[in-house]
Amino acid sequence: MYAQMVKSEATTEDPEKLAAFQARIDAGEKIEPKEWMPEGYRKTLIRQIGQHAHSEIVGQLPEGNWITRAPTLERKAILLAKVQDEAGHGLYLYCAAETLGVSRDELTEALLSGKMKYSSIFNYPTLNWADIGAVGWLVDGAAIMNQVPLQRTSFGPYSRAMIRICKEESFHQRQGYDIMMKMAQGSPEQKAMAQDALNRFWYPSLMMFGPSDKDSVHSAQSMAWKIKINTNDELRQKFVDQTVPQAEYLGLTIPDPELSWNEEKGGYDFSEPDWSEFFEVIKGNGPCNAERMEARQKAWDEGAWFREGLMAHAAKRAARKIAAE
Repeated sequence: MYAQMVKSEATTEDPEKLAAFQARIDAGEKIEPKEWMPEGYRKTLIRQIGQHAHSEIVGQLPEGNWITRAPTLERKAILLAKVQDEAGHGLYLYCAAETLGVSRDELTEALLSGKMKYSSIFNYPTLNWADIGAVGWLVDGAAIMNQVPLQRTSFGPYSRAMIRICKEESFHQRQGYDIMMKMAQGSPEQKAMAQDALNRFWYPSLMMFGPSDKDSVHSAQSMAWKIKINTNDELRQKFVDQTVPQAEYLGLTIPDPELSWNEEKGGYDFSEPDWSEFFEVIKGNGPCNAERMEARQKAWDEGAWFREGLMAHAAKRAARKIAAE
C-alpha cells in the first residue's frame, strides 16, 4: 500500500529518482534541503512543519493569559519561561520549513487565510489555574508522545529541531504534573478543580494525535516517507497507557467509564473521542477558534511596521554591498 501511495503522489516525476529516493528513506538516511525530493514529500513536510510551528505559537495564548494571575512569583517565572520556550519552538520550526523554499510570512498568511491549521487542542479555554496544570501534564504529554519519534524523521532540519524541542517539552510536562500534584494534595476544593480540569482536557488531548488510522488521509504516505514514525492510533494508545497510572497516583479519575486494563494486549481499552467534535473544531467552530485567530491577526497587523523596516534595512545593506563590489 505504501509503495502505491508514493507512486500516486508523484506520477509525473522520474521513476528512477523516486525509487532511489525511497531506497534512501528505507535505508534510514536523512534528506537534506538541497537534495532532490519528490514534490509530494516537500509539500507534506511544509504542511506538517507549518502546522507544528503554528501550534507552538498559538499554544502560547491559553497559558499566556495566566502569567499575571499565577498564584506565586515562582509559578509566574516558571510559566513565563514555558511560554517563552513555545515561542522558540515555533521559530525553530519556521526555520526548518524555510529550508523547503517557503517563507514564514507565507506560512503565516496561509494560517490567517484558513489554508493551514494548528492543533485543535488550543481552541479550548483555560478557565482556572488547574487548567494550566492540565495543559502541561496532558497537552504537553501528548505533544511529547508525538514529537519524540520525530527526532528520527527523515528530513534532517526537522529531525534536528526536534531534539531541543523534546527536551524542553519534557520540562513542560513535569511542570504541569507538579501543578496537578499540588492541587490534588491540597484542599478538597483544589482537588475538585484538578479533577474538573482533567475531565475537560482528557478527550481533547486524545484528539491531538489526529483522527483514527482508518480516517487519516495522510498517515500512510507520511509513514512510507518516514515523515511520521508511528500511526495516530499507536501513539494514542501509548499516551493512555502512560497517563492512566499518573492519574491514579494523583488520586484523580480518568473521565471514561469504559476504561479498563486489557491483559491480552497489555494496554488499556478506552472510549474513542467524539470525532464529530474534533472535525467541528478543525473547521473553526471550537470554543476559542475565533479568539485565537483574532489574536494572530492582531499580532500580524501590528507587526507590519517591523517587517517592513527589516526588509528595507536588508535591501539597503544589499545595495551597499553591490556598490562596494
